Amino acid sequence: MQEELRKLLEDTVNEGLYRITISNPRKKEKAFKIKIRPVMVKGTVLFQETLYEGTKVFHEKRDNRNMIDRIEELLAQDFKQCEVEHQDCRVTVLVSKKGRITINRKRTRDAGTGSETHRQIRMEHNRTKKYILEEGTPVPFLVDLGVQTVEGRVVHARYDKFRQINRFLEFIEDILPTLSKKRTVHILDFGCGKSYLTFAMYYYLHELKKYDVEITGLDLKEDVIDRCNRLSEKYGYDSLRFLKGDIAEYKGQGPVDIVVTLHACDTATDYALAKAVLWNAGVILSVPCCQHEVNRQIKCEDLAPVLKYGIVKERFAALVTDALRAQLLEAEGYAVDILEFIDMEHTPKNLLIRAVRQGETARRGAKQEQARRETAQLTDFLNIRPTLQKLLTQDDK
Repeated sequence: MQEELRKLLEDTVNEGLYRITISNPRKKEKAFKIKIRPVMVKGTVLFQETLYEGTKVFHEKRDNRNMIDRIEELLAQDFKQCEVEHQDCRVTVLVSKKGRITINRKRTRDAGTGSETHRQIRMEHNRTKKYILEEGTPVPFLVDLGVQTVEGRVVHARYDKFRQINRFLEFIEDILPTLSKKRTVHILDFGCGKSYLTFAMYYYLHELKKYDVEITGLDLKEDVIDRCNRLSEKYGYDSLRFLKGDIAEYKGQGPVDIVVTLHACDTATDYALAKAVLWNAGVILSVPCCQHEVNRQIKCEDLAPVLKYGIVKERFAALVTDALRAQLLEAEGYAVDILEFIDMEHTPKNLLIRAVRQGETARRGAKQEQARRETAQLTDFLNIRPTLQKLLTQDDK
């Protein structure tokens, strides 16, 4: 199969390539995704590699021969999945833990007429950003929510919301390898609000990617829940429903694959994260908001020069809160990243916590014990006891 992979790359790493996406890293410490596309530089076709590592993005250009060698190396050592989008074909390459390669190829050119069904390939070096939900293509829920016109044009005043939705879908795209297509994927969105992103998740996963999903949105505002349910019924989204309820009291029904909690205020985020851990959720996506608890608790003489200024203390406490949340999730066997998001419309918070469960055995590993120990040391140093720590260690019982 190694020869077949080499032949595939030689056939596709050329001017007809639209994009290659390499994902599903073998180790958490490595980059989580790499994208490759052709670019025209001074009349020569090169291939630009964009490497995503945490919140950092790195770019490098290579000719096709060096690019082919690079992709082979990445799949042999660091990654387990590669998707090729070419004018002639779409190909998925999967690499098992033992190095076995599986290649699935689907042609995109009509063999009888020679007509092409692919998107136009653009090789400008600084081209316009390509969104998952494309500009010019009307999406029903975006039209009803005032983000797009009926012709698919993005409303100028809502362009930030359009960018935010697409950025969120990039996070969803990254975790697709963790989702099963053999059964229903259950998703719970705590504090869904107007549900722009909830509808986007359903549309992307069910309508575009053809996953069998069941999504539940939970919020305290009854009028918002009623409106979202009406819209869901209007679009025929049979497996998308909205319920009125409180995060701390929600019991849930059955297993949950993904828990989403966006701008849940203060300790509501902690209750949502604790519920996700309790349910063994495979993926957690959380954008925290209004972290007041640690700001009220924190006392540390060694940090007096920092804590004496109110606004500095507030920002420091918010960063400590999210760092501790990430550590506590790592202690529970999750691989955790804190990534840059796009500001919510009513808050400047722009960090997203992404946690992917590594399996039951990971909870008892050395890295998890280290995370627990470091968390205890930091909370003792700052004289704080965050809600998530109490919920996960049962200190409050």
